[in-house]
Amino acid sequence: MSEINIKPLADRVVVRPLTNEEAGKVSASGIIIPDTAKQEKPEQGIVVAIGAGKWDEDGEKRLPLEVKVGDRVVFRTWGEPTKIGDSEYWILAESDMLAIIIS
Repeated sequence: MSEINIKPLADRVVVRPLTNEEAGKVSASGIIIPDTAKQEKPEQGIVVAIGAGKWDEDGEKRLPLEVKVGDRVVFRTWGEPTKIGDSEYWILAESDMLAIIIS
């Protein structure tokens, strides 16, 4: 069960962006390092919901997604995140995922 009440369609994935602490944007003394002080990088987040996958070319079976709920991923963003409740999430196509971070 996901942490939010949303079910993405097809090959869509819902990602919660990492907090400043999770992303390492807070120094040891607690100072937040602004994004403008760093080089532009892809975003990182945690997958909180996935769709059922898209249909194959023949439309006979669904192709499973490579990412799963709980994966920490690197992704590229388009536009603005979606606000659900008090939190912001990215709803992305699986093709916007660049990598799964393996710890």
